[in-house]
Amino acid sequence: MEKQLKILMIGAHPDDNDFRCGGTALNFIEKGHSVRFLSVCSGSAGHHTMSPDELCLRRQKESEAASAISGIEYDIWDIPDCEVMADLETRKRMVCYIREYQPDIIFTHRANDYHADHRNVALLVQDASYLLIVPNFCPDVSALKKTPVIMYFYDKFKNPSFAPDVVVSIDSKIDKKYQMIDCYESQVYEWLPYTNGVLCEVPKDKEERLEWLKNPRVPRDGTMLTEKDLNIPIKSNNSEYREAAPAVKFRDKLIERYGEEGKSVLFAEAFQVSEYGSPLSFEKGKEIFTF
Repeated sequence: MEKQLKILMIGAHPDDNDFRCGGTALNFIEKGHSVRFLSVCSGSAGHHTMSPDELCLRRQKESEAASAISGIEYDIWDIPDCEVMADLETRKRMVCYIREYQPDIIFTHRANDYHADHRNVALLVQDASYLLIVPNFCPDVSALKKTPVIMYFYDKFKNPSFAPDVVVSIDSKIDKKYQMIDCYESQVYEWLPYTNGVLCEVPKDKEERLEWLKNPRVPRDGTMLTEKDLNIPIKSNNSEYREAAPAVKFRDKLIERYGEEGKSVLFAEAFQVSEYGSPLSFEKGKEIFTF
């Protein structure tokens, strides 16, 4: 029997973890590991008509719905959206939180990102990484013996560019991942379409709008997407093309991992090892990523 691992995925907003690593989280859950999603922000700002208080309650319910589908534990902090700071007070809070959970591996944002909340969450995890093992810092919570492995979510930013160390197939989890994403109605069917100028195009029918969310669809007839295909204009932030992007871009890593099967993987999630955490040795990688 595999050792049960504790996986902590730290996002800035209540849906960030679902979007960036939902399939991988489901893979861990299937293997019997414990997975916790932390949202550092409350979800208070991402809407064009709802008040912050109304939106926080709604986003809490959306996260609870996603948790019911996935079996993942969700925590949401009380920091308002757009107000995360990588300050000493929040650093201490992050150190204590991670120590209390004692994860084997942490996933989070990179520090080069368009959103200040994403950047500051990344900095908080980086700033906490060494302090996790320092007993005289936040002495009320026992220090860890070793810093966990820390990995970054895939992104498209170029300065510097994302360099994947682990790419995993989520083909068997893509339907359930979309069930999770579908729970975030305030975001995927309201706020994000509003910011993209396509709110009027979102269908009212529940099944039709889910289909709208997935479009354009990835071919299932053996035709493989190319990087050129990924450059076409797309109205949905959560289209199947987005879910397929890591498989298209990092096909060599999938083949390295899965052999011949890697050539036909449609959907994948990719992660980069952070130098602020413990190294991910070949043996450690085999222990953690058994899927």
